[in-house]
Amino acid sequence: MKTRARLPRLVATGATLALALSLAACGEGDGGASSDDGKIHVLVYGDASNKVEQQIVDTFNKTSDVKAVLDTIPGADYQKKLQTIINTPQAPDIFFNWGGGSIKPFVKADLLMPLDDMIKKNPDLEKKFLPTVFDNAVVDGKPYGIPMRGTQPVLLFHNKKVLEEVGVQPPKSWGELLAAVEKLKDEGVTPIALGGGDVWPTQMWFQYLYDRIAGPELFEKAIGGDKSAWESPDSKKALDMIKELVDTGAFGKNYDSVKYTNGGSAQLVASGKAGFELMGSWYYSQQLTDHPDFAEKDLGYTAFPAVEGGKGDAANVAGNTNNYYSVMKKTKHPEAVAEFLKLMYSDEFVKAQLDIGNLPTTTDTDEFIDDSGTPEYSRFQYDLVADAPSFQLSWDQAYPQKASSDMHKAVQQFFNGQLDTDGFIQAMQALPTE
Repeated sequence: MKTRARLPRLVATGATLALALSLAACGEGDGGASSDDGKIHVLVYGDASNKVEQQIVDTFNKTSDVKAVLDTIPGADYQKKLQTIINTPQAPDIFFNWGGGSIKPFVKADLLMPLDDMIKKNPDLEKKFLPTVFDNAVVDGKPYGIPMRGTQPVLLFHNKKVLEEVGVQPPKSWGELLAAVEKLKDEGVTPIALGGGDVWPTQMWFQYLYDRIAGPELFEKAIGGDKSAWESPDSKKALDMIKELVDTGAFGKNYDSVKYTNGGSAQLVASGKAGFELMGSWYYSQQLTDHPDFAEKDLGYTAFPAVEGGKGDAANVAGNTNNYYSVMKKTKHPEAVAEFLKLMYSDEFVKAQLDIGNLPTTTDTDEFIDDSGTPEYSRFQYDLVADAPSFQLSWDQAYPQKASSDMHKAVQQFFNGQLDTDGFIQAMQALPTE
C-alpha cells in the first residue's frame, strides 16, 4: 500500500538519534555473566505493555525445554537499575532498550552478543522487520537488537465527553489550543494534565513546539554540537510560547506533584478533571489497562497542533522509533534465546501488540491492522507516522544519558519560572552531546 513504502524512510529520520546509557553506575561484576538458574530471564520496562510480553513468554514456555521468566522494573526506575545490574551476575539474558545509542556503551564494554550468527541461521530475524528500524540496533556494523513492541509517536489525547460538554473540538492549530484552554478553565476543568513530577512528560511540550516553530533542523544542529542553535530567534520564540501556555494556567497549579508513572495524570483525564494530555502512543494501552470503560468510549486522540507561521511541517511527529531486545554475551542459553526472539515477528505478537494500541514494525503489520482490536487507533498511528516528513527522537533519548538529569532540571525550572529564557538556553548549551 502507499503508506507502507514511506514508513521505513520516515523512521530512518529518527533512527540517527538514540538514547545513550552510561556505564558509570555499573558494578564490577564478572564481565556481565548472567546467573544461571536453568532459565532465560527477560528484563523489560514495567508498564501496561507487560501483559503482551508475558503472553509471549507463556507461548514460548509451552514448547521450550528451557523456560523463560519475565522480569520487570517500574518505568521510572528502569534505566538506573539496568545500569546497576548490567555488569553483574544478576544481569538478565535478554533486556529491553531503545536501540543504537542506548546500547553502544554496553557493546563497547563487550557485554552484548552480536546477533549476526543467529541471523545467519534464521535470516527472518532481520528480514521480517522494516530495515531502517532494524538498523537502529546495529552498532559498528553488527546487529545487537531485535525490534519489539512498536513505534511510539507522541499524540495529543483528550477526553471526548469533556470536550463535547464545553463545546471544544480537538485543536488543529496553536490558536485553537489556546482557545480550548480558556473554555476548559471557564468550566473549572484543568485544560491539560501533566505528569510534571516525572519531568520527561514536560519535555514533550518543548520538543514539539521547537519542531513546529523551527523545523527539525534546529534540534539536529544542537544535538550535532552546534550550541548556537539554542540562542536562535526560533528557540526564543518557542520558549516564549511555552511560557505563555504555562502562565495561562493550561496545566493548573499542581502539575509538579502529579506523575504519569503512577497513573496520576492519566487518572485526571479519565475522570474528566482534565481535558487533554500529551503522551506517547502507549497511553492508549495505559488507559485501556487502568480505565477500560473510558478508553473504549471517551478516549480521543489527535496530532500535535500546527503553529501558525512556524517553519516546521504540521505533519512532523516526535517520540520513539521502537524498542529492542538485546542479548547478554554471557547467556548460558543462546539457542533458547534465538528461539524466543523468533516470536517477535510472529502473527501472535503483532496481533497482541495491535490489540493494546501498539504499532509493531514488522514488514506485514499493516495486514493485521483492520482486524485488530484497535483498528481506528492503529491505522491513525500508522498513517501519521508513514506520512510524516520528520520523526524527531525524544530529546532525552537523543542526548547521552549523562545529559538527561541536567536537561530535565532545565525543563522543569523553566516551566516553573525558576529559570528565565537566558538561563534555559545556557543550561541546554552546557549539555554534553557525546
